[in-house]
Amino acid sequence: MGVLAGLLLVGGVLLYGLGYTLVSSFSAGTAADGVHSSAHADDDPGQRRDAIAAAPMATVAQDAGLTPGVAIALPTAIRLPAATTAGVSGVPSGFPRTPEGAAAQLAAIEVRVLSAMSLPLATEVYRDWAMPGGVGAADWSQTRNVQSFLTHARQSSNQLDPGTLVSVTPAAIQIKGTDGHDWVLACVLLAVRAALKAEARMGYGTCERMQWTGARWLIGPGTPPAPAPSTWPGSDASVEAGWQPVASN
Repeated sequence: MGVLAGLLLVGGVLLYGLGYTLVSSFSAGTAADGVHSSAHADDDPGQRRDAIAAAPMATVAQDAGLTPGVAIALPTAIRLPAATTAGVSGVPSGFPRTPEGAAAQLAAIEVRVLSAMSLPLATEVYRDWAMPGGVGAADWSQTRNVQSFLTHARQSSNQLDPGTLVSVTPAAIQIKGTDGHDWVLACVLLAVRAALKAEARMGYGTCERMQWTGARWLIGPGTPPAPAPSTWPGSDASVEAGWQPVASN
């Protein structure tokens, strides 16, 4: 009973796993041009691109992504190119070979992953949409975001529970830098909405001696077994504790 006493009702929208930055205004291309112009043509391409990637971006308050606000003036809106084909893993594709096309493809990838909030899908999307030499699916930022969301939203498995809804749409982009026509450091600001039932969940482990009576199993006599580990179902701790998942019917 002591373990179950910790079960509290919670509600609301949990976005702890989706850190995103809101910038009220920016000068498109300013930071990118600065980084790009400082790179010489004879520089090593890897170093040049690393420099673009490592260049700092705007610093904002930690809760900026969660604080509502309306800007007095907004930059001119850009229309992202539309997809022309259905890609693998359910990700739209066929965007043009332009910086805006790169941003649109990135948005399509992230919308697909974050809307589904499924760790198996995140792994699949990374496998299908990332070149070799990256961080790998397990350490990809969006995989981590999905994992964190599922944990803080107290979902029962490695994907969204029925009744939990997530909506993701691209709200803004930045082209941080380019290196020729085939490499773009694209940035996408996503508008994320999540709706959860006001319901708490937990994992509770219990053990009993079970004895066959000739017709059925009953709880057997004797000293109660040692307490079972209580872990969140489907978590790393659950696996390490030796729990084997039960397949759904």
